[in-house]
Amino acid sequence: MNSRLNTENAVAEVQAALAFTKPDDVSPDTEHPGMLRAKVPPYEDEPGHFAAHSCRIRDLAAANAAPLDLAKVGFDTIGLAHLSELQTVLERVRQASHIANEDAAAIRSALSGQSFRLSNGKRLRLLFIAPEGLILRKAGPNGLQISSEKMSEMNGHGASQAVHSDQDVRGTPIRQIMRGVGPWLFRHEAPDGANRHSPVFLVNLWIPLQQITRPLTLMDQRTVDRRRHQLRYALPTDDFLQRDEERKLNDIWTFLHDDAQQWYFTSKMDAKRAYVFNTLGTPHGAFILPGEAAAEQRYLSLQAALDALAAGDANVLKNRTAPHIDSLPADTTVPLCQAIATMDALIAEAHTQPEILCSAPSDWKARATIAMDKLVRKSIELRAVAIVVPDVWPLNRL
Repeated sequence: MNSRLNTENAVAEVQAALAFTKPDDVSPDTEHPGMLRAKVPPYEDEPGHFAAHSCRIRDLAAANAAPLDLAKVGFDTIGLAHLSELQTVLERVRQASHIANEDAAAIRSALSGQSFRLSNGKRLRLLFIAPEGLILRKAGPNGLQISSEKMSEMNGHGASQAVHSDQDVRGTPIRQIMRGVGPWLFRHEAPDGANRHSPVFLVNLWIPLQQITRPLTLMDQRTVDRRRHQLRYALPTDDFLQRDEERKLNDIWTFLHDDAQQWYFTSKMDAKRAYVFNTLGTPHGAFILPGEAAAEQRYLSLQAALDALAAGDANVLKNRTAPHIDSLPADTTVPLCQAIATMDALIAEAHTQPEILCSAPSDWKARATIAMDKLVRKSIELRAVAIVVPDVWPLNRL
């Protein structure tokens, strides 16, 4: 297999399937005349419940990438490398694949009040970190189930496949928390109203601990027809949040597909940078990259090899590590190509030296475990109230 394909030059874009609401699941919104609503619960985040559409998704890591703007495009990236205490916590969470209460407290403390320069030259300051909504997501390559952890408030969350936006400024729980003034305070775009003047945002801060597979993609909000394609949806929260009866359904948005929509992701991104996007209207979701099917097969081969090594069975180890003969899609990203090449080398090593690996101490097991873990998408996200101001004194001290 030619796993060295595209190990240096970033692809400008990929073609991949995104999950949208099915047109048959759309009905008039009786509570908001003239608006649309997605099918009522239960509405699980599984492929069969959505319409898959192949979309062109541009890579922001490529040369001449489109400029970002939180207010106009709906999202931007910010640098986190200078926050050393935050980086220490994020690395601890990445290695543990679990976020503990003390980790969550440390993340909130490290980010609260911080100011970040945006792509348009302005500054974003985090004024308040929400007490709920801080979660760790994990997902295996090509939809592979890699964890049986029960979903809780912060852990056990997979990559959300459905294209969605996290909150309706006029819905639960913002309506109750803000006593109805949310639309007047927060900048937002919605089918039944907008606030394009406020400098105050309710943002989602999305931090990739590692994302060789299952990356986040975000839509340029200027390319969505909100009246035709943005749908109210009441998300059940019983499985992972303890809320009173009035707030157990979380009002969010789902979307219908349209060819005019423009999508973006970043193939080379780690915890030193984060996405910041308007949680009140920016469409986003996770997707499977070209080449993830090949990565999944290598992952399973290495898992079988580790089992054979634990049993000390050289014959099984050799049989389970036959070389993979296939080709990667031309638009496989550089990080994914490199990860697959590393796994192919480990598989070849086990296939040609099974007796040695079974009879003598070796670091092969550790290297294989690390290579497999790198294929697991891990990300942290949280909600925050933020203000965007010009990067001039005294406004940048707000």
